[in-house]
Amino acid sequence: MAGKQTKQPDVGAGLGGLGEALSGFVGSQVERLAEKAGDKLTDVTDQLTDVADNGGSLLKVGSRILGGESPVKAFLSEKAKGIKDSVVDKAKEAFGGGKGKSGSSGKSMNIIEVLDVGVPLRTAYDYWTQYEEFSSFTKGVHGVSKSDEMTSDWKVKVGPSSRSFKATVQEQIPDDRIVWTSEGAKGSTKGAVSFHELAPTLTRIVLVVEYFPSGFFEKTGNLWRAQGRRMRLDFKHFQRYVTLTEEEPEGWRGEIRDGEVVMSHEEALEEEEEEEAAQDEDAENDDEYEAADDEDGNTEDEEEDVDEDEWEDEADEDREE
Repeated sequence: MAGKQTKQPDVGAGLGGLGEALSGFVGSQVERLAEKAGDKLTDVTDQLTDVADNGGSLLKVGSRILGGESPVKAFLSEKAKGIKDSVVDKAKEAFGGGKGKSGSSGKSMNIIEVLDVGVPLRTAYDYWTQYEEFSSFTKGVHGVSKSDEMTSDWKVKVGPSSRSFKATVQEQIPDDRIVWTSEGAKGSTKGAVSFHELAPTLTRIVLVVEYFPSGFFEKTGNLWRAQGRRMRLDFKHFQRYVTLTEEEPEGWRGEIRDGEVVMSHEEALEEEEEEEAAQDEDAENDDEYEAADDEDGNTEDEEEDVDEDEWEDEADEDREE
């Protein structure tokens, strides 16, 4: 009995079997989490990030188990980073990103809004061209500075962060429509706003924007339509501001076509003054013409009255004879 050797358990074989079983279990959980990433992406990522802070690899799982840790706890600690990366990659593919794709090629979001404001057409249009005033009545715009007649620099709020982008007007027809594009480090847009007179003191404004998010945070916000909600609320703030403000706006009256300024603000004002002067002159000529017609009419009436009096006198004389 003393010479009989006791067989030691094969720890390596047992550990390998445990690792394979746990790998299969975790793999199935990764697929399940990836499918739900579109709904609970932020929570999952935050939780996995907290776990992944401990680092590690699969080769260290055995030493953790032999050190007294729970097999599940040890394995999840070592595989947390891989799980998180898998979930994030799945989510990026859902957002239109992923490997081999640029951020600008991601899925776009279309925003279409229609509002009626109780002011004349020109007033509504002029208010819209005052970009520098947007930060005073909206919550999403922090500041706007115009570089020239076509370009302006915007600082906006996207969730808890601030973003900057440069906007370029491609077409601008006074009292009709404005078409623009914008580029920024975290996204780009194509937009158009048009103005339609419903009554002398009622104007309809139609806003159409196509937003292309770039970057993980922007694409995550795009999933929940955060940018669309922010733009919709600020559009209503514009409606309130325009309707309740009593000051007459000093809008930009220039004209832009095909990305080029074809008429400056000053030239447009001069043209309007010339048109007003021509209209006033026409009105004066019309008044003079009507006055002349009235005078000619009065003269003819007087002559007719004289003729009638003479005819009556002659008739009376004939009767007396």
